[in-house]
Amino acid sequence: MAWSIDEYLERAQKPQLLPENTIKELCIKAKEVLLQEGNVKHVAAPVTLVGDVHGQFYDVMEIFRIGGFCPDTNYVFMGDYVDRGHYSVETITLLTCLKVRYPDRVTLVRGNHESRAVTQTYGFYAECLRKYGNANVWTYFTDLFDYLVLAVVISDSILCVHGGLSPSLHTLDQIRVIDRFREIPHEGPMADLVWSDPMPTIAPTYQANGSAVSDERCDFGVSPRGAGYLFGKDVTRKFLEINSLGHICRAHQLCMEGYQILFDDMLSTVWSAPNYCYRAGNMASVLEIGAGLERFFNVFGPCPDELRETPSGRGAASGRMRPQQTSRESLLFAVNDEELGDGQQRKNGRPRKKGRGGELALPLDMSDIGPSDDFSMSKPLAQYFT
Repeated sequence: MAWSIDEYLERAQKPQLLPENTIKELCIKAKEVLLQEGNVKHVAAPVTLVGDVHGQFYDVMEIFRIGGFCPDTNYVFMGDYVDRGHYSVETITLLTCLKVRYPDRVTLVRGNHESRAVTQTYGFYAECLRKYGNANVWTYFTDLFDYLVLAVVISDSILCVHGGLSPSLHTLDQIRVIDRFREIPHEGPMADLVWSDPMPTIAPTYQANGSAVSDERCDFGVSPRGAGYLFGKDVTRKFLEINSLGHICRAHQLCMEGYQILFDDMLSTVWSAPNYCYRAGNMASVLEIGAGLERFFNVFGPCPDELRETPSGRGAASGRMRPQQTSRESLLFAVNDEELGDGQQRKNGRPRKKGRGGELALPLDMSDIGPSDDFSMSKPLAQYFT
């Protein structure tokens, strides 16, 4: 078959699985495009920023419906395209087709899930095996992940990364010289960019002299994720001042309202996977940045049922599920059930929870959620992940 990116893009939007050889060629062409981009890519406003989408293909299509389709809208996707959702293959195929077709209108930033190690745990590897019968497609895409950019600067004012800051990185030039063409290491500046989180907002404590002390003002702290760091307001302000920037935008962290603004409007989090794992009941958003750098969070919910296929339609599960009642027991169950495959039960015989239509609601854990507070998550959920 002759190479036709327009044909492949049309098929990817339906969605239809592309043949294995086509995926291989698509990834080769995408690498050629990404090789032309540095670690820090400069993008001019207006632009729309997208946070984690995690294989929720039909919700990605909802983003294009509310935010505009390429090339009419300029998009920066801030990582975590695969894992967790039931359509990781279709999602990354679509975004790769868009990158090849509109290289100057689509930017793909690397997230912590664009990793061989993480995708073998959280679903992408198993999905490739199920849909293609071997791991070749997984290999093609995870090799491609090594080429994704690490950061974006919008109109010399707004820094976009997947996770956050690093104690090893003080300037943009230090990001520019990182060797990004490799698997994400367990530690170091590259790992910090995709794994770090802002310090949770905590009510201040008061010293004997009456002065308030808040943990968010601290330097760097240990992250409960086991990778990256927690960073505070002072660190954020110093980084912005050194690099003559005005704001940091990142993804990586579940926000029940779809977004979160921290540190006196110096930093914001965008989350773009509504009803995450088909159980969280959260809203999602995209951040629309205007030509004058004005920021607007366009909040949305899950794609309507009539616009997505039912699980029985394609063999791979997809449907939108009602948010489930979240209890301490069910969340702890989910954390400890991480090693179980679809349809399996715990050794004590208790089944995993299912959503509407018999579809599994996926478990959550700390690596999904990150450090929480009352602003980023609803209280019932937040109290179990502090």
